[in-house]
Amino acid sequence: MNKEKYVFAQLVSFLDNFKFLRIVKKYNGDHYVKHFTFWDQLLALMFGQLSNRESLRDLIIAIEAHRSKCYHLGLGREMVRKTTLATANQNRDYRIFEEFAFFMMDQARAKRVTDIFNLGGHVYAFDSTTIPLCLSIFKWAKFRKHKGGIKVHTLFDVETQVPAFYHITEAKVHDSKKAIKTIPLEVGSYYIFDRGYNAFKELYKINLAQSFFVVRSKKNLQYKCVKWRKRLPKNILTDAIIQLTENLSAAKYPDTLRLVRFHDDEQDRDFSFLTNATHITATEIANLYKNRWLVELFFKWLKQHLKIKKFWGTTENAVRIQVSAAITAYCLVAIVQHDMHIKRSTYEILQILSMSLTDKTPLSELFEKAKLNNFKDQDYPLLPGLFN
Repeated sequence: MNKEKYVFAQLVSFLDNFKFLRIVKKYNGDHYVKHFTFWDQLLALMFGQLSNRESLRDLIIAIEAHRSKCYHLGLGREMVRKTTLATANQNRDYRIFEEFAFFMMDQARAKRVTDIFNLGGHVYAFDSTTIPLCLSIFKWAKFRKHKGGIKVHTLFDVETQVPAFYHITEAKVHDSKKAIKTIPLEVGSYYIFDRGYNAFKELYKINLAQSFFVVRSKKNLQYKCVKWRKRLPKNILTDAIIQLTENLSAAKYPDTLRLVRFHDDEQDRDFSFLTNATHITATEIANLYKNRWLVELFFKWLKQHLKIKKFWGTTENAVRIQVSAAITAYCLVAIVQHDMHIKRSTYEILQILSMSLTDKTPLSELFEKAKLNNFKDQDYPLLPGLFN
């Protein structure tokens, strides 16, 4: 890699510019654009994400501080103006950035593909995170009487640790009633849900699609045992085939279910899971649910280390563009981490990049020389064999 390139320019080289331009052309995006292109807009937003800028004004000040370097950083020939970027975020079609984010997710997953659980299908965790917004400013995002907010519903590929799908709604949208319907289903894949997703009608659709689910059951579940196993492995309290007995639930899920109760020694708690996967062991089911927390760790990264808590625009369009830019930046880091065989955590990579975007150090040297020993947050390894 060229030693004369700035770090940010080296990162940009991992992005598929031609693919992005094809998406822009698909939506006729650049038809009336003369100077500040969609590509310039994306790179400006990603520069702000990776350099931890707190606001739109903060981002513009940072760019102006490196005025002489802008072209070589990849930020265009002309200086980015606050009003120009704000207007672009407000008016330009968010679908262009969203579709490119989906493309980046596919690229990152393809590069980091692995089969940790050896189940013959992808393993996904589905959950949502609520981002509070000031109702007096974000009037379109009404949540409660005096609160505003949005939800980012995410299907997270547990094995590659990269999102596979996301969907943005108002915060008042209930997870189990509407959001779960948006999940793209794959034959033979596994979908892991928390207790808030006990939507038997939607779970039955997963079953009919020849896919598998694991969901934490509610305490008031009404059922009868059809068949159960007597010889149980360590920490497995119950492994039974059940039939739902509550009329409404039984009508929504007329088939049998598998109930697995597991005792977690670390937390000294019992957990109950419902699944349609009868071909794997009860311990494997517990292992699958154990790794569901990785989607929550992803939300933590988005909120703390990439800027989606403070938005650089007040319209729904601007919010959607910024979320897409944040996910694109996350996938970019995942791709760089894979392609350059970087043995560092995501936290370390983001911290190093935030301080080095305008340096001319080659990326390989940058991550080898930098030392970060004092930090609280870190990545955690997958633990598929934790309960074995």
